[in-house]
Amino acid sequence: MSQPSRPLPQSKETLLKSYTKRLKDDVKSILDNFTEILKCSKVEEETQVARLTQSVQDQYEVNVRAANIVRAGESLMKLVSDIKEFLILNDFPSVNESIAERTRRLQAIQNHTDSQLTALKEDMATTLYGLEEALYSSAYR
Repeated sequence: MSQPSRPLPQSKETLLKSYTKRLKDDVKSILDNFTEILKCSKVEEETQVARLTQSVQDQYEVNVRAANIVRAGESLMKLVSDIKEFLILNDFPSVNESIAERTRRLQAIQNHTDSQLTALKEDMATTLYGLEEALYSSAYR
């Protein structure tokens, strides 16, 4: 179902570029924050800061970075929703094709129903003619 490539209006082009930028930024944010969480998990040699203090600091940093990952994930889900909305609202050839296909199917159903009704009408006319013949030629008339 590949369609010929048409130049997009400037606003659509800008919107698609912003979607691409959002995607790259969110994925980069997830990757960077995950990398930093892994760095925090590495046990370091003794430093001037006490182990407990360092542990609390690392825990705080991990919590902040995990929140950043969640925020970036939610942003990606919103991006997917925006892209779906964009496609639904701006995919006129597909919508028109869907309407045309539905019209063809309904037209075929209508034609089939019309032919059945015509056959039924002819069958009823034949039967009614036979009944009228029987009635008019009957002795009980």
